[in-house]
Order: sequence, then C-alpha cells, then structure tokens
Amino acid sequence: MKTIVCFGDSNTHGYNAENFGRFPKNVRWTGLLQNILGDEYEVKEEGMSGRTCVFDDPLFYGLNGYEYIEVALLTHEPVDKLIIMLGTNDVKERFSCNAVNIAKGLERLITRAKNRTDAWTNGKPDILVICPPPIEAGYVNSYCAEEMGKDCDAKSRKLAPLYEEVATRLGCDFMDAGSIEGMKMNTIDYMHLDEAGHRLLADAIAKQIIH
Repeated sequence: MKTIVCFGDSNTHGYNAENFGRFPKNVRWTGLLQNILGDEYEVKEEGMSGRTCVFDDPLFYGLNGYEYIEVALLTHEPVDKLIIMLGTNDVKERFSCNAVNIAKGLERLITRAKNRTDAWTNGKPDILVICPPPIEAGYVNSYCAEEMGKDCDAKSRKLAPLYEEVATRLGCDFMDAGSIEGMKMNTIDYMHLDEAGHRLLADAIAKQIIH
C-alpha cells in the first residue's frame, strides 16, 4: 500500500462555508481520492484551516507549514507521495507579501520536505505541488473580507506560473487547480471549494497519479 500525504489548508481540511464546519469524508477531495485510487493507496489528510507555507500568523498559533512539514511526514512515514496545496492564506494582507515572495516561501517548504529523506520510501521524495484555485473577487463582500484584507484575489491569481516554475526547478510534479475545467469557488465566501470543486480536484489528482 502506497502512502500519500495531503498537506494543505482549509481546502484540504474540507471547510464548509455553508455551516462553518467540515464536509464529510466522502465529500472532501482527500476522501474522494482514496475512493478512486482504491486499496493500493492510503491517503492521509494533513489539512489545517489557516495554514501558510512559511508564515507565523500573529493572531493564531501553529499555522506555519514550514514548522510542521517534517512532523507530518514522519507521522506517516514511509511516505510515497506528498501533495502540497498551500498559498491561499499567504495572500492575507497582514503578511504584507507579494506573489513572488509567496512562491519563495513555497520553495523553502518543498526543500525542507525533500531533505527529510528518512521519511520517504527508499529515501526518494515524490511531490505534487498544487496551486490552489484563485480567490474570486466576491470575497470582498463576504464575511471573510476583514479577515483576509485587500487585494487577496489579485495576488492569488499570480501564483500559478510562479508555483510551476518552482515545482519544475525542484523536480516536482505540478497542477494548477484553477485551470481544471469547471473549477470555481463557492458563492458564499468565494475562497473555499464547494462539493463540486472537491470532486473535480479529486478526479484531476487521481488522473495524474495513475496516468
């Protein structure tokens, strides 16, 4: 059985904007991915709402992905594949960071994960970097507006080519979730996947894994 670790934020945890809770396992993309891949794989969820690539959040504890990635890998070792989907929270205004710097943070995170060779099956890292679907402009009129701050949608739209360059240079696979046909955010906060989005993402990832 091959172990796949899914390391991300609220869109990996399965945040449900309709009730501020969490989608059931059979709705979350991680659970759907498990069902598609079957018994030859074990999909491990490591999603946490608010998680960033490298930033310590001054308002909330424990959200720095860079500080936790080794723990996540060692918890589930030996790991055959790591899926990283982060960046949505890094665009928050309080981090005062542009898209180029966010991509540099992703690079730092990937490098730390790759260097933890004792966590990988046969010491060989295998990483899929997913750029999250961009935040849509409607978020400014949602309950998330003050939490996120200004210009988050614009910054999020700039991430995909920067992430792809980092992933390619570091020898990782890459997927732009925003380019999946039919992909869009929900119409409540415009920054979280709805049930249809989870299905689309799971299908796209499964095709890339078993191609």
